[in-house]
Amino acid sequence: MARFRDVPEVKGFRVVLQTPETPPGHCLKPAFVRGVRALGETGKSFGVCIRPAELADAVKLADACPDTRLIIDHCGNADPPVVNGAAPAHADATYGHDGNQWRRDIEALGAHENTVCKISGIIARAPAGWNAEVLAPTIEHCLDSFSPDRVVFGGDWPVCTMGAPLREWIQALRDIVACRPDEDQAKLLHANAVRIYGLV
Repeated sequence: MARFRDVPEVKGFRVVLQTPETPPGHCLKPAFVRGVRALGETGKSFGVCIRPAELADAVKLADACPDTRLIIDHCGNADPPVVNGAAPAHADATYGHDGNQWRRDIEALGAHENTVCKISGIIARAPAGWNAEVLAPTIEHCLDSFSPDRVVFGGDWPVCTMGAPLREWIQALRDIVACRPDEDQAKLLHANAVRIYGLV
């Protein structure tokens, strides 16, 4: 952080919290919280890449770091079939979660003005034969929870290709948001990222 403090091209940092060696609650340890607070003091964001069953920890982190912008990666790492009810909750070590729990935690995160949700990642966990309707409940819930000004599109390439080519992911997202106002679509797909990451 000290090395890149004054480098304008570096907009933020991410620590992947869903590795097997990272225990639940790691992001709430005092030293970790101090580091996330320090990011906010330097104008950098923190990317929250966490197991979906531990999103409540991200809510507590948002509470503890009100002056740091938290970017919630990959729709909170939701599993689309679990969210849309096509599959039951499961206990996978990384992506296991309950759909109702995920919805509550996403709503709680969206209530914090210092959070942003990256609409990305879920295509890599889409089941074979997926279509836009499979992904829609996850995406719609994130968009509704975070408001039009605090969502950003993420391609997640090349990881997205585990589920579909990038072009198909983009088209599915466009189909899902087509009924939303043009201004909101532009914010999601472009304008919010320019503003939030300071790309001009």
